Amino acid sequence: MAQEHPSLILTKAGVQNIRAELGNVPLFDASLEKLKQEVDAEIALGIDTPVPQDYSGGYTHERHKRNMVVMQQAGVLYQILDDAKYAKYVKDMLMQYEAMYKTLPLHPKTRSYARGKLFWQCLNDSNWLVYVSQAYDCIYDYLDKAERKKLEKNLFRPFADHISVDSPQFYQRVHNHSTWGNAAVGMIGLVMNDKELIDRALYGIKGVSLDKTAKDDDGGFLNKDGKAGFLANIEEPFSPDGYYNEGPYYQRYAMYPFLIFAEGLHNVKPELKIFEYKDGVLLKSIDALLNLSDADGDFFPLNDGQKGMSYYNNALVTAVDISYYFGNQDPGLLSIAAKQNKVLLDDTGLAVALGVKNGKAQPFEKKSINLSDGPEGKQGGVGILRSDGLELVFKYASQGSSHGHYDKLSYSYYENGNEVLQDYGLARFVNIEQKGGGNYLKENKTWAKQTVAHNTLVQNEQSHYQGKYDIGSKYHPNLYLFDSSQENIQIVSATETNAYPGTKMQRTMAIIKQDGFEKPFMLDILKVTSDSTNQYDLPFYFMGQVVKTNVDYKIPNTLEPLGEHNGYQHLWLEGTGMTNNENTKFSWLDNGRFYTMTSATLPNDELKLVRIGANDPEFNLRREAGVILRRKDINNTLFVSTIESHGSYSPVSELAINSNSNIQELKVVVDTAAYTAIEITAINDETSLFIIANTNNSKEAEHKLKINDKNYEWSGSYHFNK
Repeated sequence: MAQEHPSLILTKAGVQNIRAELGNVPLFDASLEKLKQEVDAEIALGIDTPVPQDYSGGYTHERHKRNMVVMQQAGVLYQILDDAKYAKYVKDMLMQYEAMYKTLPLHPKTRSYARGKLFWQCLNDSNWLVYVSQAYDCIYDYLDKAERKKLEKNLFRPFADHISVDSPQFYQRVHNHSTWGNAAVGMIGLVMNDKELIDRALYGIKGVSLDKTAKDDDGGFLNKDGKAGFLANIEEPFSPDGYYNEGPYYQRYAMYPFLIFAEGLHNVKPELKIFEYKDGVLLKSIDALLNLSDADGDFFPLNDGQKGMSYYNNALVTAVDISYYFGNQDPGLLSIAAKQNKVLLDDTGLAVALGVKNGKAQPFEKKSINLSDGPEGKQGGVGILRSDGLELVFKYASQGSSHGHYDKLSYSYYENGNEVLQDYGLARFVNIEQKGGGNYLKENKTWAKQTVAHNTLVQNEQSHYQGKYDIGSKYHPNLYLFDSSQENIQIVSATETNAYPGTKMQRTMAIIKQDGFEKPFMLDILKVTSDSTNQYDLPFYFMGQVVKTNVDYKIPNTLEPLGEHNGYQHLWLEGTGMTNNENTKFSWLDNGRFYTMTSATLPNDELKLVRIGANDPEFNLRREAGVILRRKDINNTLFVSTIESHGSYSPVSELAINSNSNIQELKVVVDTAAYTAIEITAINDETSLFIIANTNNSKEAEHKLKINDKNYEWSGSYHFNK
């Protein structure tokens, strides 16, 4: 039987359903009208397919990107509105590309490890074909047989071959780049009913091996395990919980080809049962990704991630609509779709728009969640604790491919969508041509990836795993415990033994609700054991302005970098003081809230006030502040801190309320190999005690411990009383 068209994303039956509902579904109708206005404006401008010459952000690059999107949109409008002007527009543009592509050389910019023809890298060529294959499917029957043959012979098949056969270093791997490549080859293969291309997309190119020394544009080594193709790209990067090992920023980027190709496979080859593959992990991954966003919908910038990327991105419109339609019709997704205020113009978008119209939407509730990492969920993970608007993001994940950072057991902290303690994210101005062609800057490697750029332990001013990708890829931290079942305390703990040879780190973090405190406070316990004597630095990158500290610090007359290598060269040293108190206090103000860090410190600890931006002549880094606790000449040690959110300040009333810490004393009362116990005394003299068993995380284990002549007995890995 001849294949029907459209069949990739839109289907003949789906188009009829959509036409029958036009004018009756507000969200769908509004999305359609907005798209029509945009495409009509592009048609009025005329078609431009310039000779490629630019990096990201340049005119030719952005024009070809815009063309691919407008062609896809025009194809959809042709199907829904049955107006031939849209089909003609797509046809005319495709014929211009066909005439160009036959003699088009490799892109003149030579920086990429895999150059495209329309774009400087094969990745963008793949983006183009993913979108254009949808446009071709929509106007397939508008074209005559000779026109289709001309396009397929001179444009689509050579385009797919260049992405794959001609560029195995790009295509034959497990990475978000190759996911786009697989989807591009597979989607045009589905439209053309080309079994060879479909198989190449699903399983990779047979008999092709890679140069073991090859690196991608980001400096990471290409995958050398021989795994390739779309199914491998589902199997390897996703954990059973749906966490994507490169982090949420790149998961967002990869979700579009994952899901749009999966929808095409579902429609054209339902026998593959693609949405059931690996226990339905593609749909699980959407829920995981939404949970990796803050209260405003911005994704946590784990690994390489640009801050501000959120679920308002078009890729997440696709994800939400497809998840709702092919999943369990979660009404929480409808509330996100309503915020996005747009839907896909296909069966999935219609279903979502109808759900919103019929009042089925409910709030999408983000709870505390632990997401495992690794294809079998055994390579660390990310734990998120949520309580009263506070969000603690604890990263104990694997390296995360070439986009990974050397930041084991790091964390970031949020309140109502605002950063309290930040993860820096990436060093890149995406698609801003004046900044390195819109691509990764050298500071991404020298600063953003380095350990000192994160809120985690640095030993002897060296980054974890020596800052080397091939070492970091071998190891990962391990979860010790995660428990969000209690209302008054939520806890996550993990260990890392390979970041520094001979050193073990165990970090336990908890959000604790306690009477007498305005908001829950965060407790951070970092236990370090080492077979050598070391210097330890523990940074805290706070957001806002310093209010007060009890450390008598000195300001240097001349700013100097804190160090010479591993990110230290990018930190200005703005002040240094010795911690002469058993508790060091440091408070700041941001977004109208006060925050206080209380740390149990030793007499010879140093407090260093630092600011990002040294050795940065092109101002590629944000000039943000941090404070570092430094402890020298010690092997085994314990860092304990609390972070409180309290009070408010209004610049209108000029009134400060509850601007002081509620913690009178933070005290380590036990620290042995088996147990660590922390006593927290509030300013009203009420005392609470937190105990963690460091070597037995069994929920059934019975523990007995005597502290200050008082016996404590409990079951499970930790104990908290007030």
